[in-house]
Amino acid sequence: MIPLKIRTNAERRSLAITWDDGNFSLIPASRLRALSRAAQHIRSSIDGRKHSFDDVTLTSAEAIGSYAVRLVFSDGHDRGIYPWRYLREIADTQA
Repeated sequence: MIPLKIRTNAERRSLAITWDDGNFSLIPASRLRALSRAAQHIRSSIDGRKHSFDDVTLTSAEAIGSYAVRLVFSDGHDRGIYPWRYLREIADTQA
């Protein structure tokens, strides 16, 4: 599962992904931010601190080799690396 194309929508509130198997995913920035695997975010979750990311937007996306993308969010969070497999998992489990 490799993305052929990744882009943000005009409002930067979601990430649009076209996958090599023909599927298309539209993942809200708030969901991506909430599911960050960055150590600081994981520690916060373990400690029981709840956060709302409803107003978060994507400010940039940077390729990490050929396996992932690093997303930067409007709240300053810039440590989340999202491997293709994890992005697809997020996309496939949206309600």
